[in-house]
Amino acid sequence: MSEYQASFQLPEKRDPWNKGKLIGPKPPLRPKHVWAIRTKLQLEKRSRDLALFNLAIDSKLRGCDLVAIRVEDVAPRGYAVDRSIIRQKKTGRPVRFELTEQTRESIDAYLCESKRVAGQTLFPGRRILDKHLTTRQYARLLGDWLISVGLDPSMYGTHSLRRTKATLIYKRTGNLRAVQLLLGHTKIESTVRYLGIEVDDALEIAEKIDV
Repeated sequence: MSEYQASFQLPEKRDPWNKGKLIGPKPPLRPKHVWAIRTKLQLEKRSRDLALFNLAIDSKLRGCDLVAIRVEDVAPRGYAVDRSIIRQKKTGRPVRFELTEQTRESIDAYLCESKRVAGQTLFPGRRILDKHLTTRQYARLLGDWLISVGLDPSMYGTHSLRRTKATLIYKRTGNLRAVQLLLGHTKIESTVRYLGIEVDDALEIAEKIDV
């Protein structure tokens, strides 16, 4: 082959980045999956993981906001409160969320065991205790939880936990505005896309309303 021909060789073909991967929105967990993971973590006495999982479901926060929570955000007086407020990194807007009784109990148990106090991150990283858990570490933990109950971790992501309770609220109430507020979306259109709402869903809700 001449130097001229060599200089015009086609580049080596590479596999696409998403080959063999599932892309697109990850589905929320079903209630039976939530309870399976919760029960597994309780039986294994993994207090940190149980508190993190419960808080992820209740707070409906993005992973970056969830891992950055500090003790005083949810337990300012040493025990978990009913409601909290967090300023979102992505939008800069505050978002409020509720903590159910089982979430508060799991946080209190974790705080008692870990001795974490106000002024510290709630979920520290592995190496540096004053640094919070990374989103990558959180995603790995989620993968472990899913595998432990027989679910395929490639089917779900950290956004699955953010979407789980929001999706249930929408399905049971049809109140899109409430879900928008709980997710901290600035536009209702973002909530529609996030929940994957179709025209048929909207019509089904409308049909239940008599004027």
